[in-house]
Amino acid sequence: MKKLRTFTSTVALAVALATGGISSSALAVSARHSVALSQLAQDRSIGHPEVVATFAGAMPTGVTVTEGGRIFVNFPRWGDDVPFTAGEVKGDRVVPWPDAEVNIADNHHPATHLLSVQSVVADGKGRVWLLDTAAPGFSRPVAGGAKLVAVNLQTNRIEKTLVFPASVIKPATYVNDMRFDFRVGKAGVAYVTDSSLSGIGAIIVIDLDSGKAVRRLEGDRSTSPEPGFSPVVEGETLLQRHADGTTAPFSVASDGIAISPDGKTLYYSPLSGRHLYSVSTDLLRDPDVSEAQLAAAVKDLGEKGASDGLETDAAGVVYAGDYERNAIRKRSVDGQWSTVAHGPEILWPDTLSVGPDGYLYFTVNQLNRQPGFHGGKDLRQKPYALMRVKIDSAPAPAG
Repeated sequence: MKKLRTFTSTVALAVALATGGISSSALAVSARHSVALSQLAQDRSIGHPEVVATFAGAMPTGVTVTEGGRIFVNFPRWGDDVPFTAGEVKGDRVVPWPDAEVNIADNHHPATHLLSVQSVVADGKGRVWLLDTAAPGFSRPVAGGAKLVAVNLQTNRIEKTLVFPASVIKPATYVNDMRFDFRVGKAGVAYVTDSSLSGIGAIIVIDLDSGKAVRRLEGDRSTSPEPGFSPVVEGETLLQRHADGTTAPFSVASDGIAISPDGKTLYYSPLSGRHLYSVSTDLLRDPDVSEAQLAAAVKDLGEKGASDGLETDAAGVVYAGDYERNAIRKRSVDGQWSTVAHGPEILWPDTLSVGPDGYLYFTVNQLNRQPGFHGGKDLRQKPYALMRVKIDSAPAPAG
């Protein structure tokens, strides 16, 4: 039958040529004509992202926009020259914040100096919280250095410092991102992801009044790298590629985190994975709920794409970066996903923050081009960027 179809097609082509239906010269021209790549169909961009600021120095990760419109960013000490690890965007420059002195990495005074800030979050109550990993270069955390620091926006001074208890900071712990709820407890609670590169992921729950903290969902499937995960970024499988030619999987635990507007649901995901998970915050905080019971209550909300940062807005929409697709995506309240922004300039969207102006802000830092993924060669091209895209929604309240 296949031979018959081929014979029939050949006869039809011959008849068409003989009767003038197709010009043999036209066929020849089509085969020989050189077409520029720019004339071919292209991957289309989606949305209208705007550049807010660029960074010609160290690579940023976190961003937050306050209720008054101030913008803060952070630069973890991963190997770049980082003169200050937390800063405020002011016009066309970034200045150390809350001041230059506290940004001096001082391992002898780890509780009073910022060693390596990974995340910044405005709480809607006149403060910005800084999450200090105390683990520059992904080293073992400096004892007494992993902490939450609240800075007053009016005075630009540190208002509160909560050092994580040693019981929740393991040798391979890397505290990554945080969300707050001030509707519970005397001073509220913070939920923090441990995105350990070589250890076990978890959600750390810390009481903002007493400073007491516990690790929940430690080593659970939802806080761990997804088995068999093999991301493709810019057309290349993302692996740790060492200078000696050896490789290792890109395996990072729980990273992105967001909280529902009513504070009842926590959303999170591993950096090495494509699934979104959720769990009841009431159960997370309840000491009488066993780990087995808590794990059974975790919901797998399906694939969202591979994300670094997560965020929610006042309507309960969940936003997620998609570093494999150069995109920002959103999950509506009915569970359907759609793309907010997509384009070649969105090279590794990292942290997300909903501003009071109806924009979603996000950092773009080319994380996948770091030397560790390319045999020691740094393929990043400065400047890095802070971008935003209109979503016409307000930030989720923290209570």
